[in-house]
Amino acid sequence: MDSFKKFVTEYRGAIIGAIITMIALFTGLYKLIVGVLLVVVGIVVGNYIQQNKYDVKEKLKNFIDRI
Repeated sequence: MDSFKKFVTEYRGAIIGAIITMIALFTGLYKLIVGVLLVVVGIVVGNYIQQNKYDVKEKLKNFIDRI
């Protein structure tokens, strides 16, 4: 029993993460999470492109020239 208690205290974060992940999978909440993550990635990429317009333009031009 003592070794089980040690195991639980040592891997408490991983156990909680696994439980939360299983709940998200069973309830279909993962679809919402993936959607929110895609929106956040889109926001970050759009902001980066807006702030670094000329650098992105040059990198894109060089990439197209290589193809």
